[in-house]
Amino acid sequence: MQQGNEPSRAPTYTFFLMLIATEHWLGLSRPERNRLSHDHVGTSLRTFSELRFRYFDAEAFTADCSDLMMIETENLTAYYDFIETLRDSPMFTVPYFRVVRIIPTIEDGFRQFEERAARA
Repeated sequence: MQQGNEPSRAPTYTFFLMLIATEHWLGLSRPERNRLSHDHVGTSLRTFSELRFRYFDAEAFTADCSDLMMIETENLTAYYDFIETLRDSPMFTVPYFRVVRIIPTIEDGFRQFEERAARA
């Protein structure tokens, strides 16, 4: 719990990107997929060090999406710039993937609201 006039911590934003792999992606060999992932996603993540990234396969469990990308950050500008960089890459321009939905969240948002409300 926050004490006195300490500034509140920056919220952690988590984005869940629901993706569909296209036939262009599925037609590539696995080594080629790995190279493209490394070149376009991995390199971008090193550029945007404020982002934390996790990747999940979903195609065996749902027809809604084939993959989930989870991105965490306290810096919305870094997230925005990463998405713009990704949109300019072959991952989205060929396209190898299509975005089905993006679900933005704030980790423990209700607790942060309660802290702000208690100080008001």
